[in-house]
Amino acid sequence: MKGIVLGGVSSGVGKTVAALSVIRALESAGYAVQPAKAGPDFIDPSHHEAVAGRPSRTLDCWLEGKDGLRRNYHRGEGDVCVVEGVMGLYDGDCSSTALVAEALELPVVLVVDANAGMESVAATALGFREYAETIGRDIDVAGIVAQRAHGGRHERGIRDALPDDLEYFGRIPPSSDLEIPDRHLGLEMGAEAALPTDALRAAADSLRIERLAAVGSEPPAPETPIEPAESVDATVAVASDGAFCFRYPATIDRFRERAEVISFSPVAGDPVPDCDAVYLPGGYPELHADELESAGTLTELGDRAAEGLPVLGECGGLMAMSRSLTTTDGERHAMAGILPSDVRMHDRYQALDHVELEAIGRTLTANAGERIRGHEFHYSSAAVDDDARFAFETVRGDGIDGDHDGLTEYLSLGTYVHVHPESGAFDRFLERVATAN
Repeated sequence: MKGIVLGGVSSGVGKTVAALSVIRALESAGYAVQPAKAGPDFIDPSHHEAVAGRPSRTLDCWLEGKDGLRRNYHRGEGDVCVVEGVMGLYDGDCSSTALVAEALELPVVLVVDANAGMESVAATALGFREYAETIGRDIDVAGIVAQRAHGGRHERGIRDALPDDLEYFGRIPPSSDLEIPDRHLGLEMGAEAALPTDALRAAADSLRIERLAAVGSEPPAPETPIEPAESVDATVAVASDGAFCFRYPATIDRFRERAEVISFSPVAGDPVPDCDAVYLPGGYPELHADELESAGTLTELGDRAAEGLPVLGECGGLMAMSRSLTTTDGERHAMAGILPSDVRMHDRYQALDHVELEAIGRTLTANAGERIRGHEFHYSSAAVDDDARFAFETVRGDGIDGDHDGLTEYLSLGTYVHVHPESGAFDRFLERVATAN
């Protein structure tokens, strides 16, 4: 499967809109598109899926390693993979867009804001291409997509100013309809704020889509091939609704490869399914705190956890596993009460980083001394009891108290860190659950 990387000159340049426009244009031209996202984000991929009709692959060097990155890419399906970058092309010490493009040996199409420039757009693109050589990176900047560019003289000025070896792949016209609302943690989810079809179609019509498809290349195969995973005798219930919506497609794929999977909605008040373990992914429990408190599912989950049902929660899942959640307006809501902690929301983010944890002892997702990598991004903080037990020391990142992460109680574990299946954490989780049966 050939692929291209849409890298931005900065955050906020309109990479997501450009990616959605390219996906729409390729689909309209008859190509089957596999969307992907550089970096650990959950929100942009939800917009990709809304347009492409298939889950977006996560490509992060820190979370997956170079070989894991290639494995995850090759698990995708389609004719062309469109990889949306993270921040600016070279930004990020652990997994920049440039590092992802280099690891996959994919060409970069630079998304440049052309709202107030013509020749300067070309100068910016030229600088981004030359900078790769300056820092010794093998990055192929093939050309540009001009974001917020008008047609006519404006478009001609940009195109004519580009040097011969930087191709003009078209433009995204300025349009108020091509704006995605945002909230804390980023944009609103794709199911909540899908862009109008007509606006996307108009943007797609301004792209040189056959040239974009032709410039793509196919990444090398991973050194360790993709092999079928051994199944385990376990059923995992996965929370899935507006409060628990931050999960990597690869995680659910891994669960389904090795075990039985059941979905349920704590927000809707679904009873806890008959299962061997529960996975609470991250999301927005703070936006659904009233429903979570009144529905009764979390209360039942707390009782089941006290009886020995393993519960694994990440970020929003940790919040829901705590005794209480206090929102920014000061409203306190009772949660599951599994973990000895009380969570409070803040107006500013409390942690944002790639993370590495070392297991203090054998725990639900790691063996003693084992290190796992992930990422954290949250607006809440957790006040924990003095006798709380932690599963991990933080080698990199903030965790729960600056030095530790992974609150553990009964057979359950709640962390602020999101991990990818390539870390091995979910395999350990399934194996622990199967052994406990």
